[in-house]
Formats: sequence, structure tokens, C-alpha cells
Amino acid sequence: MDPRLAGIERRLAEVRRVIAVTGGKGGIGKSSVASILALVLAERGLRVGLLDLDVTAPTDHIILGADDSVPTEEFGLQPPQVHGIRFMSVSQFLGHEPAPLRGTDVTNVILELLAVTCWGTLDVLVIDMPPGLGDASLDVVRLLRRAEYLVVAGRSRVVVETVRRMLHFLSDLRVPICGVVENMAREPGAVVEALARQYAVPYLGALPFDPHLEDAHGRAAHIGRTAIAVALRGMRDQLFPHSAGGQHPAP
Repeated sequence: MDPRLAGIERRLAEVRRVIAVTGGKGGIGKSSVASILALVLAERGLRVGLLDLDVTAPTDHIILGADDSVPTEEFGLQPPQVHGIRFMSVSQFLGHEPAPLRGTDVTNVILELLAVTCWGTLDVLVIDMPPGLGDASLDVVRLLRRAEYLVVAGRSRVVVETVRRMLHFLSDLRVPICGVVENMAREPGAVVEALARQYAVPYLGALPFDPHLEDAHGRAAHIGRTAIAVALRGMRDQLFPHSAGGQHPAP
């Protein structure tokens, strides 16, 4: 048995909740949702970690403006603090170099990150999941049995169909789905809400398309004023209804 598996449970022992942000495909804004959700949770006073598990094309460091963040070593890897968030990503080791990984190499990177990262006491660890339903995503579902899944969707027929497959997959595994959010919504609509209802999972609402979001990337204060951050604050209160500003929930 791989000893790293036991290490994962040990590293997460003091993490209260694990929320994995996922979707049916790439390009739907999953990383923006994960990163900004982590920011607005930390803003509420929660102890937050963010782990970017897109190991071949990580982007959370760009959104947070964390290009220079580097973990330290002490009985494992200690994630650096970035805007009040404990942040870990393969970008901290790769820089701007590509990571053309495949098969068991992807699995090993994910295993290493989960087994050696010292999160300490957290109210929530947000996981930015790999895109799609390939080996990387299947590994995370297998390794993080405590995770709850937040599914990012869109209204286009292509995205709806891929998200439908993701919801079907997660439902078959009987893993908890804490909600579905519609991202980059330009006008009112009920397509994504109906999809959530079909799988009997909470529909948390729509995140509006914000033309200013791209310019805000890398600047946390500006991100906090975007329309997506405003909408995620409302969803934050649905995900953590008992948390209060500046107060840590009781263990």
C-alpha cells in the first residue's frame, strides 16, 4: 500500500471542510470561481486554504497575483499565505515552465501534493479541480473521500451536456454535491437551475459575466469589487450559513 495515502488523511485531519470546485470541461471559469470563493471566505474570517490541482495548466496564482509565493519546508511543505489564504500550486515549483505530464506522472504529482502539504487547522480547503473527467479528476475523487463538490456550469448546450455528465458521475458515486453555480451569465435563464433540480442538488445562483474581471486578475482588492465577487458573497452565506464576520466556527 502506498504510504502517501495515509499521509493524505493525516494532512487533512484538522481541515473542517473540503470543497472541490469542478465542472464538465475547461474554459468555464472554474479557476476564477475557486480562487475568488477562497478570497471571499477568508474575507469573512474563515481559515482558508486553496489548492490548485490542475497540475498541467495551473492558473490560480495568476488570478491571485501569487507568482512569487513559495512554500517553506518543515515536516512537509508549508503553504505560503496569499491575501489571507494558505495557497499551494505546482506553479510554485514550475514557474513558467510547461508540465507535459501523462498517466501515472499526473497521479504521482497529485499524490505528492496531497501527502506533503501541511494545511494545519482550516475551516475550509478549496480545491481547484482538474478539468473534465480524465485520470486527474478521477484520482482526486478517489483520494479525497471527504470532499464536497461545487459544480460550475454555463448555459451553452455544449457546457450543459458536459456538466450533466459530471453530475451523473458524482451522483452515481454518491459523493456530496454542495451546489451548482452558473458562471458568466449574461441574462436571466433557467437552464442550469433545471439541470440542478434534475439531479436534486442545490442551485446556488448565477455569477454574472463581468468584462472587468480580466483586468482585475492579479489584484485582490480589485477582484473583491467585481460582480462575480459580489455574487459569491451571497453564495458564501449559503455554503456557510452559521459563520459570522471575523469569527471562526466552533470545531
